Amino acid sequence: MSSSIPGLARFNALESGAALAALHEACASSAWGSKLLAQRPYATVEALLAAGDAAMAELSAEDLAEAMAGHPPIGRPKPGDPTSAREQRGMAGASEELKAEMLELNLGYQDKFGHVFLICATGRTGEQMRDALRERIGNTPEEEREIVRTELGKINRIRLTRLMEDLMEEQSA
Repeated sequence: MSSSIPGLARFNALESGAALAALHEACASSAWGSKLLAQRPYATVEALLAAGDAAMAELSAEDLAEAMAGHPPIGRPKPGDPTSAREQRGMAGASEELKAEMLELNLGYQDKFGHVFLICATGRTGEQMRDALRERIGNTPEEEREIVRTELGKINRIRLTRLMEDLMEEQSA
């Protein structure tokens, strides 16, 4: 993406409350959104993405928990939420057997870690997500927290990029 993308200019010009609301759609952590908001204006989309990465790296355990709370369990996208449905498309055609196994694994994961299993689901099949869940359920809470941080960072990058594209489309409409 080039630095002259109209969506970025529109984001930089948004009123603070509207910009924060847009950032909250990308990541439910208020600390993350506030850090990105405080650094506006951004010269390039790459600079915005880098700021998002840096803010993610600085989140406390409580901030990570807040960010994770904005994500539904894999296999159960939020009803009426096109972002959730799009990101979890790999589970859409999954067999009933795979969906049942994911539900059971998700519940075991939540019992162990106290939060939903979080993975950047974009582009992954249901089987790939199941395999990752099977593998990660054996992690320590500390290991899992850092994996979740990385996965959230990937999701946030995708969502910020989409936000810039959506703002560009709104401007040209």
